[in-house]
This record gives sequence, structure tokens and C-alpha cells, in this order.
Amino acid sequence: MDYSWFEGITNASSVQTCTPTGSIMSQSSYKMWGGRFSEKPHEALQSLNNSLPYDSRLYADDLDASKAYAEALHRAGHLNEAEADKLVKNLELLRFDWIEGSVKFLPGDEDVHTVNERLLVGITGELGQRLHTGRSRNDQVVTDMKLWLRKAIRETLGRLSRVIEAATRQAELHLGVLMPGYTHLQRAQTVQFSHWLLSHAFALREDAQRLVQLRDRSNVLPLGSGALAGNPLGIDRLWLAERLGFSGVTANSMHAVGDRDFVVDFIYCCSMVSLHLSRLAEDLIIYSTKEFDFIRLADGFSSGSSLMPQKRNPDSLELIRGMSGVITSNLTGIMMTIKGTPSTYNKDLQFDKEYCFHSFDKLSQVLDVTDGVLQTMHVKQESMEAALSTDMLATDWAYYLVKKGIPFRQAHHIIGRVVTEAENRGVDITDLPLGELQAFSPVFGSDIVQVADYSNNVQQYNAIGGTASSSVVEQLRLLNKFVKELRKQS
Repeated sequence: MDYSWFEGITNASSVQTCTPTGSIMSQSSYKMWGGRFSEKPHEALQSLNNSLPYDSRLYADDLDASKAYAEALHRAGHLNEAEADKLVKNLELLRFDWIEGSVKFLPGDEDVHTVNERLLVGITGELGQRLHTGRSRNDQVVTDMKLWLRKAIRETLGRLSRVIEAATRQAELHLGVLMPGYTHLQRAQTVQFSHWLLSHAFALREDAQRLVQLRDRSNVLPLGSGALAGNPLGIDRLWLAERLGFSGVTANSMHAVGDRDFVVDFIYCCSMVSLHLSRLAEDLIIYSTKEFDFIRLADGFSSGSSLMPQKRNPDSLELIRGMSGVITSNLTGIMMTIKGTPSTYNKDLQFDKEYCFHSFDKLSQVLDVTDGVLQTMHVKQESMEAALSTDMLATDWAYYLVKKGIPFRQAHHIIGRVVTEAENRGVDITDLPLGELQAFSPVFGSDIVQVADYSNNVQQYNAIGGTASSSVVEQLRLLNKFVKELRKQS
């Protein structure tokens, strides 16, 4: 294809555009507005107002929405077929310059919308200026953000599914491996390693479900709302929605242009994922210490000390844990931005992109690192099972008494006394003779020795969600099914 006519797009200062009145507007001074002003914006304001460092990543979404709007203008009779076709084709060609990195920004460019319109007008002249008929940057930018959000959610769901899959794979490989379960960071009951790991996977499943719900709930089209009052030019918004893949249109134009709740919701979802990753990272940091020695991180996800040659630091996990604070601060930032704005669009809302894009980028990084950590970590079965102690049998012994007909509160009290007696004598509860146990309760029998087996005890917790193998296998089935369905959607 001959692109010779396309020269000048990226050297826009040499291009001049004819306005409808016949005057000449240089591309270097191209403005979407300014007719009622006698002075140009102050340099300080112009610098503060420039959002291109952030919103330039919306270039493809802006081009897609503009192509659809050109077609909608044709359907409404404001462009003929040839004009609409010319706009659509040239908008698509602009995409190649963005992809190739040859688009140059000029001092007067405020945002990605200004750049795309300037370049389009540079090619098509007055026709390019007609594209904005009935459209405002107010409804344009929120449409672009929603188009971007659909892709961001899809990518985030893809990363989440890989992390969940990495967790389920490790759980499947180590089914039956026992470890202490903790509450208050104190040994509590015996559980399966797989059960513990899947507890984090289910938290991430709920995060994915929140993102799916957000994707569906926010997928309504704002385009056609104008600056705030709507569109008076017969634009078929329902057709536009279908053309751009939205499930419906916004019902109130004033709400549509000022709405950034979907951005808040997305950053909230990112924050929740980061919090759950932080909790997983904290567990893994603890379990990787010499004191616990339950897991060993791969070299690729560890680091050393500049002073102490023996150190093996879990920096990957510490960065995951630390990033949760960064992402959550973005949530606070966007909420405080929205808190002070009156209705409809205000320029404060321009900062939504900084918070949103930063959250997405950082979450993408920590999800990729988490995936790598889980895939490559070594599970140390012997260390885990060596950490099991007989005091963790106390609850199982209480249940033993319950099965003998003792009310649970009484059983709890009896076993508490047994534990105290063992502690006072410096022995394990399993070392107390049967006769002495019967002094605490006559229902103790020789079958109490069967409740001293950690593996047997674990298998009795076979209710839905429990740590018995039958229950853990069902949990794996649910998560594998969820990941499979999620991949179909993304």
C-alpha cells in the first residue's frame, strides 16, 4: 500500500489545516477549544494539564471509539458514506504510527484525544474536524476508559487463573502431606499442606469473581452523552453500544460523564487481590525461615545479602507484600479525588488514569512473580510433619470424649486439665497412663491410642470444606473447574 500521502503526520508542524472559515491553523497550535480566549494557557497550567504521559496508552481505544462514532454520524445523516469511510480508514491507519512509535507529541497536545484529532485533521482537513460533532471529550474519555477496562480485566483474570492453577498443581502434588495449622500464629490443629494452600487459592477465586461481576456491571456505553446534556443529533446509542461490544447504554447523561465508580471498583478489586497475595506472601516468608523450614524458594525468586554470604532472602515475597500498600494507596487516592467533585465532569477526574493504570501495572507484576514462586518452590514434607506436636491432638481428644457422650463444654474442660497435667510433668499428653486419664474421665478407654495418629485424625474432618483428603479433592475439583471456565471467558 502507498503511504506517501501519509507523510507529515509525525512532522505535524509542517502541516496546515483549513478551517471552515478558510483561515489557516498550523498543526503546532491545533486546539479543540480556545475561540473565546485571547491568550494561550500559561506554561505551568499547560504542563499540569498534560495527561499524555498516562492516557497515551488509550490510543487504540480512542481510535476504536472514534471509528464507531464516525459510522454513527453517517447513520444519523451527518456524514455521507464516502466521508465516513475516509475517516474510518484514516483512523485505522493512525494505529500503525502508534504501534511503530512514530507519533510525535507537540507542546499544545493536552491528551491522547487531542493528538488523534490533530493527526486526523492533518490528513483529512475539515472532514476530520467534523468527527467531533455532538461528541465531547467528557463522554469520549469515559468511553475509552471502559474499553480499556475490559481488556485490563481480561488480562488480570488470565494472570489470576495462572496463579490459582499453580496453587492447585502444588496441592495435587502434595496431597496427604501434613503440617501444623495455625491460629494467632500458634499451633492449632493438624491440616494438610494442600488444604492450607487452597485456602489462599479460594481467596483469589473470589477476587476473580469480583472482577467478572465488575466487567459485566460496568459494560454500559457512555458515548452519546455529550458534555453533560446528551446528544441532539439523532445518534443511535443502542447501535453504538452493540458496535462497540457494550451490553447497554447509560441511562443518565449527567451521571455518565462524571461516573468513575467503575474505576474505583477496579482499583478496589486490584487492592483486594494484592491484600490476598500479601497474606500468602507472609505465610510463605514465615514458612521459608530456618525456624519453620517448610518450603524453599527457588534461586530465581530469592536474593542474597551484600554483607552476609550465607543469607537467602525471600525478596520476591517481601515485594509482593509491600506492593499491597502501594496499590491500596491508589484506592484511597481515587476515592478522595471523587469525594470533592461536584456533579458531572471535572478536570480532577483526569487523575483517575494515573491511579488505575498504576494499580493494573503493579498488580500484573506481582501476579507474575507469585505464579513463578508457587510453580518453583520446594515443599519440605519432612520438616512439616516433624513440626507436628501432641498438644495439637487436644481438640481431637475432646471430640473423642464427645463421641463417648460427654457434652463438648465438659469435654473441652477435661482435656484442658489433661494438657495442664502433662505440661506440669513435662511430658506429652500421649505419655499419660490410661489409669491417670480415667481419673479425669472414666470414659477414657484403650482406644484413645487411635486418636494419637495425625493422619487418622485429619481424615475425620470430611465435612465440605474440611481438611480430609476427600474434601481437599473436592476443593481441587471446584478450583480446576473454575479456572477452566474462567479461561473460556477471557
